[in-house]
Amino acid sequence: MTNRDDANISTAIGLLGCGSIAERYVVGMRRFPNLTLAGCADVIPAAAVSLSERTGIHAYASVDELLADPAIDIVVNITPPVVHEEMTRAAVAAGKHVYVEKPITTDPATATSVLDDAQLAGIVIGAAPDTFLGSAAQTARRALDEGVIGNPIGAVAAVRYSRAEEWHPDPSFLFRPGGGPSLDLGPYYVTALVNLLGPVAEVSAFSRIGAVTREFTAPERRADSVEVTVPTHASASLRFVDGAIATLISSFDIWDTSLPFLEVYGDKGTLQLGDPNEYDSDVRVKRHSDTEWQVLPPVLEPTGEPETPVQLLRGIGVDDLARALHDPERALRGHGPRASGALAQHVLEIIAAIDESSARSEVIAITSRVDRPKPVA
Repeated sequence: MTNRDDANISTAIGLLGCGSIAERYVVGMRRFPNLTLAGCADVIPAAAVSLSERTGIHAYASVDELLADPAIDIVVNITPPVVHEEMTRAAVAAGKHVYVEKPITTDPATATSVLDDAQLAGIVIGAAPDTFLGSAAQTARRALDEGVIGNPIGAVAAVRYSRAEEWHPDPSFLFRPGGGPSLDLGPYYVTALVNLLGPVAEVSAFSRIGAVTREFTAPERRADSVEVTVPTHASASLRFVDGAIATLISSFDIWDTSLPFLEVYGDKGTLQLGDPNEYDSDVRVKRHSDTEWQVLPPVLEPTGEPETPVQLLRGIGVDDLARALHDPERALRGHGPRASGALAQHVLEIIAAIDESSARSEVIAITSRVDRPKPVA
């Protein structure tokens, strides 16, 4: 990479994994002129060829060929979660910086090991989710930092049912070890909470399996059903280092609901956000003295309308990682990528503690600590 002005920097991206979300990354990253898509690879070469034909990007013949390309600066690892660790380690060994989809690995211990090895190799790890870098989360963050609702007391976040059975060609992995609502959609919500309230100190939770068999109805499904072997409904209490307490519901069994996506309660009012799986939504506030909810003006220009396909496009976190790599002053100040590997590891430890707490009927202490990500200017 060349160390130049933001207007001129160019960072070459290799996309590792060509599955169902690959096009979201290709289209999403093309919005950032500083990112250059060098090509894609998959353990199934035909998948890379198919993505190449649909999007026009180069298809490498193999994963090894992509990793061996000296032109690639960042590998974007969007392989299935169960191989995140293996593929990230391979990219680190090849001397590539990595942006990995959530979860960073399937358990906190391996995440810590991967991050330690990357640091020793001088490699920077970024990780999804990056939706907290969007207008909604950043608007709420500024409101909290400016004391709009006073001292945060508590929060509620509800991970609603994703209905993957109805659209995913084979969502079996969601209902087996390495899946479940806490690990699949939970990172968006937990990351949003950490961005707003800081690191978590303790977790207490209960969880269970809902329907023991899931029937698939997607028109192009590759399987008809799966036997569920991981909890699909969990209710957790998170105690944050700074004292706030959040209730987190994670479920594949909530089909219909009027629960909020995310609310924060302060001693002077309430903040309400939309879906943390999206970058943009109205952020509403109601102070104790108000008679009506007010919509706060966004501090960043929204990428598009809420609940539209643009909200599924990815790439903001990759761009933030690239900018961090190119900005020596940011590095000297200790400000790496906002969607960092350390943040992802902390979030993963919180999520793992949900199942551990339920299994052991104990409060689980969170051993990792991470600073709240720096606000987006």
